[in-house]
Amino acid sequence: MKKKIIFAAALLALLLTSFAAGGCAGGTDETETQEASETESNAELPDGVYTAEFHTDSSMFHVSEACGGKGTLTVENGKMTIHVSLVSQSIVNLYPGLAEDAQKDGAVLLEPTEDTVSYSDGTTETVNGFDVPVPALDTEFDLAIVGTKGKWYDHKVSVSDPVPAADGAEGVSGADQSTDASSGGGQSADTQGGADQSADAQSGAPENGTYQAELVFEGGSGKAKILSPARLTAADGRMTAVVEWNSPNYDYMIVDSEKYLPVNTDGNSTFEIPVAALDVPISIIGDTIAMSTPHEIEYTITFRSDTLRAAD
Repeated sequence: MKKKIIFAAALLALLLTSFAAGGCAGGTDETETQEASETESNAELPDGVYTAEFHTDSSMFHVSEACGGKGTLTVENGKMTIHVSLVSQSIVNLYPGLAEDAQKDGAVLLEPTEDTVSYSDGTTETVNGFDVPVPALDTEFDLAIVGTKGKWYDHKVSVSDPVPAADGAEGVSGADQSTDASSGGGQSADTQGGADQSADAQSGAPENGTYQAELVFEGGSGKAKILSPARLTAADGRMTAVVEWNSPNYDYMIVDSEKYLPVNTDGNSTFEIPVAALDVPISIIGDTIAMSTPHEIEYTITFRSDTLRAAD
């Protein structure tokens, strides 16, 4: 009887040991599979030049439409950097990190290049471009921006879907990067002058004067909108518009990451904002105080060139 009890106890211990070993093995397999998957998804790319998607968390800060949301990803010695051409020259510096750190002594800011982008209709535009270090693919990282008004904003960005660039390609289709002496490229006065002329002509701005232009307004709930037509002023190839909401409850607008305050104190909220181009959707943010708490709402407006007429 005693031998049977000892045998049963030994058998039970053996079974428990086998079960435990089986569970650890299963866990190990699952962990190894997960780690292998993560290693594969974050695997370093071979050195070379790629076209890749550049994603941001804001419609106000993104790659120029001429580049299709893509940038040029360069991999060298395992380190990745993506060059992106933005929508204008309103963003003057970037910082790979948080806005609060960008303003500390010793912070190294990313300096812009002047890029010329070409749209499908044949027009061109001079915009700011940046070389952004990429810590990993398919993973969000912090990137702070500052505009001409000097206010820093925090953003999240990510880079994905790298595709080897075509042989001989130096950048994303639609973007032609030029650098000044401070970035090591060097640029002649004649070349700079040509860039300035392109910047003036890019928007298809009419001759100097004041006009009325119909606009297409999209976004939001449909209750609030900017009234059409709007008053548009062209001067030296640059355009501004005075836009009026159908509501008095908008206390500021954001265009190209710059904040604009109302130009009036009574009646419907009215703003003077820059117009980068005609016939191209312009992303804007309107902050409404009509609700219990202020809300920033994204919209787009498009000024139609075929409706331009001299203002009365």
